[in-house]
Formats: sequence, C-alpha cells, structure tokens
Amino acid sequence: MLKRSTRGVVLAAGLLVGLGGLGGCSTTAENSRLGDSNKVLTARNQELQAALDDCRRTNAAMSGSGDSRSATITTLQTRNGELQRLVDAQAATIAEFEGRIAGLGFSPLDATTDRRLQQLAAQNPNLVTYDSQRGMLRFSSDLTFDSGSDVVKPSAQQSLAALASVLKSGEASGYELIVVGHTDNQRVSSGTAQRHPTNMHLSAHRAISVRNALVGMGVQAAKIQAAGWGEFRPAVANNAGGGTAQNRRVEIFLVADTGSGNAPAAAGGSGGMVDVNRATPSRQPDPTK
Repeated sequence: MLKRSTRGVVLAAGLLVGLGGLGGCSTTAENSRLGDSNKVLTARNQELQAALDDCRRTNAAMSGSGDSRSATITTLQTRNGELQRLVDAQAATIAEFEGRIAGLGFSPLDATTDRRLQQLAAQNPNLVTYDSQRGMLRFSSDLTFDSGSDVVKPSAQQSLAALASVLKSGEASGYELIVVGHTDNQRVSSGTAQRHPTNMHLSAHRAISVRNALVGMGVQAAKIQAAGWGEFRPAVANNAGGGTAQNRRVEIFLVADTGSGNAPAAAGGSGGMVDVNRATPSRQPDPTK
C-alpha cells in the first residue's frame, strides 16, 4: 500500500512538474511575442517621434517664413504708401504747373492776323504748321535748311517773305517775334562742327538766319528775338536709332509789343494780349512744342 501510494505521489508530483513545465513554456512564448511586439512598437514610436520632430521643425520653419513674408508685405505696403505719396505730390506739382501755364494768359491773336497766318500755313502744309491758341508758327528745319546748314533754302525764303508781308501790315505790325531753333538729339557731324560746334549752336544759328531773313524782308529788327534750345526741348521723343524730323524745327512766336506797348486787340477781347516780356520769368512763353 505504501509503495502504491508513494508511486501515486511520485506520479502526481511528476504530473505537477510536467504541468509546471508546460505552463513555463507557454509564458516564455508569450513573453517572447510580447517582447517582439514591444520592439516593433518601440521602433514605430521612434519613427513617429522622428516624424513629429520633423513636422515641428517644418512648422517652425514655415512659421518663420510666414513671419518673414508678413514682414516683407508690411515693408512693401509701407513703400507703396510712400510711392503713392510721391505720386500724389508729383500730380499736385503737375497740376500746379498746368495751372500756371493756364494762367499765362495766352490769348488768340487778333482776328485778321490769325486768319492770315492760318492761310499761310494752309498754303505751305509740308513746311509750316500754325498753333492759333499760342500764336506760333512752326517751320520744319528739314525743308527750311539743308542738313547741318543754317542757310535758308529758296523755297523757305518764299514762305518767310509771305510771313513778312503779314507781319508788316495792319494789326500784325504791333507784335514782337521770338524765333527759336530746335534740333533732334543726334550729334553734329565733324563737318558741321566746324561751323556749328553743337546742336545748341546749330539751333541758335538757324534762328538767327530766320531772323535775318525777316529783317531783310522789312520786318523791324528791334522786334525780333532769336534763341536756340538745341536738342533740349524735343516736340516728340527722339528715335533711339536716329534723328527725329519733328524735333528739327524753327518756331516763331507772336507776342505783345513790349517796346511801344501798343499791343493789338485780341480776337473777341478788349484788353489785348498779356505782356509776357514784362511779367515774371514764369510768364515767359515756353517755346517747347
């Protein structure tokens, strides 16, 4: 009985040990699986953490870039405001000058002189244009002079003779003349420079030649002023690659007689023209266009 019982205990103990051994194997496998999962999760967590750090760095960079863009926009807005103020100031200056020009009091010439000058321009459309509002005749230099010359062509002499006839008669005899020469911006040639060193010289010399021609035709010398602007008062923008015919011109302005004070009556008016020569410099006629 004792032996049987002992064997039963031994067998039971063996079974317990076996079960215990089986239980130990199961726990070890689970622990191993969990350990592997933990490693995977740990690695994944590290990856996610790294990605999060990258996102944070990118966000910080983007935030900084946003701040920079905002600062740039603010700077540009400030600069735009400054430029707008400059534009407004320039517009105000332009408006002031336009007001001053409007206040110069340029009046139309007397009706008879105005009509005769219109007829003169109509008879010589390629050579002469007439601005009735400014009392100004414009002669094309290309038709009045040869290139680089200040000698008046015979064809232009005829037109100047017709102008002299107008200026010596009736109401027109009460005006003074301002003759102004202009050139384009091409430099004078070496041959031309021997007689006219610069465009300023050429323009002034051409104005003097027109003056001399009119004096030779009977217009009073004391009533004609001659001047030259050279290339500095273009009527239109000069061509980049060459000269511009519209800028090569001689302009003749009829203004009130400052010597005798007997200005002709303006068309439709009773007081005559403004005495631009006795007024302040800002009231001088601007022979620019």
